[in-house]
Amino acid sequence: MSGEQSSSTPPSRPGSITWQDLTVPDAERIREFYARVAGWLSTEQPISNRADGYSDYNMHDADGNIVAGICHARGSNAGIPPHWLIYITVDSADAAAQRAIEAGGQIVDGPRSMGGGRFVVIRDPAGAVAAFYST
Repeated sequence: MSGEQSSSTPPSRPGSITWQDLTVPDAERIREFYARVAGWLSTEQPISNRADGYSDYNMHDADGNIVAGICHARGSNAGIPPHWLIYITVDSADAAAQRAIEAGGQIVDGPRSMGGGRFVVIRDPAGAVAAFYST
C-alpha cells in the first residue's frame, strides 16, 4: 500500500474499500503510462528505506486528490502479483486472514504491519486477489 488516505478523507468503515494501488516491477514506467492515459499527476511516497534506490508513488487527479498508489514489486511487496489491488477495511486483518482460509481462500502475503495498521492479501476461491486492512 504505497499511499495513505488524505486528511480530508473520512475514516473508512468495515466493509468499505479504503484504498487501491497497483504493484508492478517497474513503477516509474507504469506511473508515466497512467499519467499519459488518465491524466494523473504523481508524487513520490515517502519510504523510510530509500537507500535501496526506488520510490513508490501516490497518483493524484487534476484537483490534487490522491486516487491511487503505484508500488514496486520489491522489498516487502515482492510477493504481491502485478495487478490493481483493492484494500477492504475490516476490524482485524489477522482475523480476516483466518476467516479467508476457513472459507476456502489462500493467503498471498501477510498479515503484516503497514501504514499504522495491518493488512493481508488473499486469493478468494475463484482466484481473485484483494487485501483486507485494519488500523
